[in-house]
Amino acid sequence: MFGLLALITASIFFGAAIYINVAEQPARLSLDGGAALREWGPAYRRGFEMQAPLAIISCLLGAAAWWQTGNPLWGLGAAVIILNWPYTLYIIMPINERLETTQPDQANAETRELIARWGKLHAGRSALGAAATAIYLIAAADGV
Repeated sequence: MFGLLALITASIFFGAAIYINVAEQPARLSLDGGAALREWGPAYRRGFEMQAPLAIISCLLGAAAWWQTGNPLWGLGAAVIILNWPYTLYIIMPINERLETTQPDQANAETRELIARWGKLHAGRSALGAAATAIYLIAAADGV
């Protein structure tokens, strides 16, 4: 049961992350700098509030599945999904901080470049979510 819940939470994380990359970010980049920044702020906060707990919950469930079954794939999936935390804190957060301190009426070409770079870096979160989901799926199939 822990493994299936880990798979579900990782899948939800991945779905949210990929949505940001394929739908939200391109729409944001079609706006002028100030509007893009105004949209980015609340969208980022809401996304963080959803995705951060999903990564932790999925990690804990994957670790529990590993403990329960002894299948190290569950542990590997847990490690991959929780990598979103350090990746976000050390790779993406410096850009977040710069964007959060910029006023929309002061947005310029550099602001747009930061938002575009943020989206490219966010694709790393999508990749980690995809990898964790795939690993959990293999672990679940291994247990069948």
